[in-house]
Amino acid sequence: MGRWSTPSRHGVVEIAACGSSICGRLMESDHIRANPAYPDSANRDPALRSRALKGLTILQGFRRDGEGWSGGTIYNPEDGGTYKATVTLADANTLKLKGCIVWPLCKTQTWKRLP
Repeated sequence: MGRWSTPSRHGVVEIAACGSSICGRLMESDHIRANPAYPDSANRDPALRSRALKGLTILQGFRRDGEGWSGGTIYNPEDGGTYKATVTLADANTLKLKGCIVWPLCKTQTWKRLP
């Protein structure tokens, strides 16, 4: 699926097939560029706060749904929360990721494919 730039902290997420699903790992961000061992310090689980953000799976559990994927989750390292999510390809180089606390409290981000 490729590498995608996110609007938050100049993030780069690598999305790949995970069996019949997709998953995404956080590969770069402003924090990771400054410190490759930057910890997941905002995690709501104190036992996970020392793990590194670089390479952390933040997208998982999706099932194919027409032109996109639904039923998965996204982990937000900025607030330590995990949210229900959908991923939709707007075109070959643009995807829309919608994360919801509870419906209809959702936020949509546009991610762009990196070369």
